[in-house]
Amino acid sequence: MSAISVILVVLVAFLAGLEGILDQWQFHQPIIACSLIGLVTGHLTAGIILGATVQMVALGWANIGAAVAPDAALASVASAILMVQGGKFDLQTITGTIMPAAILLATAGLVLTTLVRFISVGLIHVADGFAEKGSYSGVSMIHLFALLLQGLRIAIPAAIILAVPAATVQNALASIPDWLSQGLAVGGGMVVVVGYAMVINIMATAELWPFFFLGFVLAPLSSITLIGMGILGVVFALIYLALSEKGGSAGAASGSGDPIGDILNDY
Repeated sequence: MSAISVILVVLVAFLAGLEGILDQWQFHQPIIACSLIGLVTGHLTAGIILGATVQMVALGWANIGAAVAPDAALASVASAILMVQGGKFDLQTITGTIMPAAILLATAGLVLTTLVRFISVGLIHVADGFAEKGSYSGVSMIHLFALLLQGLRIAIPAAIILAVPAATVQNALASIPDWLSQGLAVGGGMVVVVGYAMVINIMATAELWPFFFLGFVLAPLSSITLIGMGILGVVFALIYLALSEKGGSAGAASGSGDPIGDILNDY
């Protein structure tokens, strides 16, 4: 990997760490972070495939109360670097070896996340001191420093992984026995299903189930292009808006929030 590529990868990692808190451009999402690293290293297609695969797992990751979800940013960046360093970009390696490693790294990233958040608590007290003195620049400086720590939380591990020789990573991947790689592939596929099921469990409502099953019907139709799928998405959105207006105006003064359910209740 060239020096320019290394610098760009660390920059992407830094931005992914920032976006883990800012949520402005979603650089921490696997589909974006892996694609960007694939782009700067000359392996865009493999980066997109890896990002899409890890994204299906990360869909079910969310911070709920005091429970902190696995670190999607670290999983994305580290897995993409391992893929590039390993030099194998086939689907079997991505799903069977790289993605399980990404899940382990995401879990390990909880330690870094907890550490940075612990430090941020102390920084907030420092910012309170500047606020009492009326120093707006001091408060801004503390906030920017806390944000810098979030970026370094991903950039430093990325730099450490990049420092490992590519030959070492390749030998490590090659030494994995077939029974283990096949087992990891099966386990990785199950994790994807679990992540997607968690999302469905959160957003499952009577108004969305018809669209969900319709998606299963359309999925095997490979003749539909991406443009066609986009048009179908717009049509479904218009249908949903029409049903929302009808469900909200029919019968009761205030609907249940489920337009399809409100319509069915009128009959």
